[in-house]
Amino acid sequence: MAEPQILVVDDSGFNRLLLKRRLAELGYPEPVMAENGRLGLAAMAAQRFDAVLLDLEMPELDGIGVLEALRGQPDAPPVIVISALTDMAGVIRCIELGAEDYLPKSFDPPLLRARLNAVLEKKRLRDLAAERLAALEAELNSARHAQLSLVPQNVARLATGRVTLAAHMEPARQVGGDLYEVLRLDATHLLFGVADVSGKGAPAGLTMARTVGLVRSAARMAMGRGEIPSPAMLMEMANDDLSTDNPEMTFVTALLGVVNTETGACRICVAGHEAPFIQGPAGLRAMSGFSSNPAMGVIDGLPYREGELTLAAGETLVLFTDGVSEAESPEGDFYGRERLADAIRAAGDPGPEGLLAAILADMALFTRDAPQADDVTLLALRLT
Repeated sequence: MAEPQILVVDDSGFNRLLLKRRLAELGYPEPVMAENGRLGLAAMAAQRFDAVLLDLEMPELDGIGVLEALRGQPDAPPVIVISALTDMAGVIRCIELGAEDYLPKSFDPPLLRARLNAVLEKKRLRDLAAERLAALEAELNSARHAQLSLVPQNVARLATGRVTLAAHMEPARQVGGDLYEVLRLDATHLLFGVADVSGKGAPAGLTMARTVGLVRSAARMAMGRGEIPSPAMLMEMANDDLSTDNPEMTFVTALLGVVNTETGACRICVAGHEAPFIQGPAGLRAMSGFSSNPAMGVIDGLPYREGELTLAAGETLVLFTDGVSEAESPEGDFYGRERLADAIRAAGDPGPEGLLAAILADMALFTRDAPQADDVTLLALRLT
């Protein structure tokens, strides 16, 4: 273990010399010395210290001034205030500003050792916690990148025929449970969809990854047989697998569809998910008349039903997860379907990318500085 780095800030040469001797007698390395508060701050800016012994009363900049300058700095070293026993009001103010402890100017060796050891141990534990947190953050960021790589990064390039596309996904945490999918099945058919896994964090992210794999595998099996996969069939197969050994009852709401990119004809299966909007020359409407099947992952062996609709030229299908409709303002209000509908209407017809950008901009105005409570996922599919 490296020797602790200690800084002594005191305008009294006698006190500095006495502390240097006391620290040497107790087995500590020679401290760095500063004659006033300004020099002490300069020393702390130049190198890292494990503890600072800070005199309360000094010319130019006293101990309170130093602590006020350090306040709020995440890497500020722990401070022990040096004071006379008669100045407890100043000591209390220093503690309020973040000082860890105080040391009477008698510099009693056992008390000095006890106070300094306690502060150094707390500093060691804080540094260890920070290192482990940084390692965890790095692992979670790696998991986030791995998860985001599972969904298409540029759905626009997957467009074919008369269909254009755009998608956006922003997990609320490093690893989220939302997903979107766009898979080219053949020259004239695309599989598309969005889904939302219950819960958050790594467990939801793992279920998300599993769901993506199940849907793609089932779709490719059908394509290998020369078939265009049915969204309902894909839901059934994914549900059977997700329902197996699921003691936590994690479930997945989803909307899957297959679109003919020349005619706009769609087959769509909804599993406990919010109905999307359709925006076009005739105005905005919510998709209606479709059976809502149970969410996937709860009970195996369930039959899933799908419906049909045909997009007209100039119409855009807007899919989203509840992280959009349930986004919260600082006052605790929900963004809601109505405001989402208003944002889509106000956007006009800028194309899929422009439409999603308009929705996200309106959401940002609504949520302002409120923390993101849930994953946000949007998918826009337009027939030209």
